[in-house]
Amino acid sequence: QIQLLESGGGSVQVGGTLTLSCVASTLPSTMAWFRQAPGKEREAVAAAFYRDYSTYFLADSVKGRFTVNQDAAKNTLTLEMNNLKLEDSAMYYCAAPVSEIITGWWSRADKYRYWGQGTQVTVSS
Repeated sequence: QIQLLESGGGSVQVGGTLTLSCVASTLPSTMAWFRQAPGKEREAVAAAFYRDYSTYFLADSVKGRFTVNQDAAKNTLTLEMNNLKLEDSAMYYCAAPVSEIITGWWSRADKYRYWGQGTQVTVSS
């Protein structure tokens, strides 16, 4: 059983920066960020595989703008969001699988069992 707690959401103007943090009660094999806007499907944003320390993934829509970092000692995954766009507005969720998953499944929401309550990100012009 893993508890996940997100923080760092808020309101920011287009082009601004926001950093999200997720703290896990125990260190999972994988931690990921998903987001979901009203009326849209849940979308994978980023993931980190701790078993493969240097393995990170970012969605094409955020590459070059977002950076994901892990601090295994603190059971923490951060998502630094730069140059935010209107389409980045969403509820952002931290997620972890019940057991280790293969890296090819990083963006599949159905492979994640544990979810945080979410933190809202609102980007406005």
